[in-house]
Amino acid sequence: MHTVAVLALDGVLPFDLSTPLGAFALTRLPDGRSPYRTMVCAPADEIDAGDFRLRAPWGLDALADADTIIVPGCADPSAAISPEVLDALRAAAARGTRIASICVGAFILAATGLLDGLRATTHWLGAAELAALYPEVEVDPDVLYVDNGQFLTSAGAAAGLDLCLHMIRRDHGSAVAADAARLSVMPLEREGGQAQFIVHELPPSPDGATLEPVLRWLEENAGRELTVGEIAAHARMSTRTLNRRFREQTATTPVRWLHRARIRRAQYLLETTAYPVDRIAAQVGFGSPTAFRDRFKRQVGTSPHAYRRAFQGAPVPGR
Repeated sequence: MHTVAVLALDGVLPFDLSTPLGAFALTRLPDGRSPYRTMVCAPADEIDAGDFRLRAPWGLDALADADTIIVPGCADPSAAISPEVLDALRAAAARGTRIASICVGAFILAATGLLDGLRATTHWLGAAELAALYPEVEVDPDVLYVDNGQFLTSAGAAAGLDLCLHMIRRDHGSAVAADAARLSVMPLEREGGQAQFIVHELPPSPDGATLEPVLRWLEENAGRELTVGEIAAHARMSTRTLNRRFREQTATTPVRWLHRARIRRAQYLLETTAYPVDRIAAQVGFGSPTAFRDRFKRQVGTSPHAYRRAFQGAPVPGR
């Protein structure tokens, strides 16, 4: 039987903790047997999980018996981790134990050095901080999970369930994983490379930047087919000066800033209306629905239809 140990630390996120326990506990082989044994391990007898306190039945020494260790996220991902926890994870890795993180649990795994030189992901809100704290880790904020073989990382809590199902499928095949997914009321087909659904903020400008009035005007007129010349004329600048100011104050170009504003508006319309995609493309300023779909896919990481399905759930007339 495969032993899955879930590591619990102070501040552990309850959903991150319960996700692997539920996924592996629900798994059954075709003959009805359970292939997994789960246990919760912690460095202390009692763990503070915020809304409640948790008594862990096993200590860190039990990690030596684990075939897989799951590292859930904690409320403060940048908090210092005790050396004994880091040493226990490093020792497990040296034994060949599979180690996976859920959400910001990637910070704990990165602190061990085990992710150095590897691609990894975490919740998109923490991706920049993870990359800054651990520059040796190649942080990819645009995927649901990353499988490096022995070390795996996932994005938010829901992506943690995707990762657990992926490991179950890797261990016992698609049929067993599909059954576990059905019991979790979860689709099996979400692959690790699928994008996290990120709200792409507009590139910021410094306080008091001279472009602020132009940026406001651009956002208000994003539905128009504007050229750089028209933007420059409104700003009363030459196109050369306009491009230079944009690079200095937003770290991007006027056209890219405008596309970002249009896509953000499109995300809102896909979430809140039943408008056909072609209508949304025209409404947000793309002359061609094909160009809109291509730009949306490149910027958001998924298609407009898939984005709408994720945020509206039920079929939308006129898609």
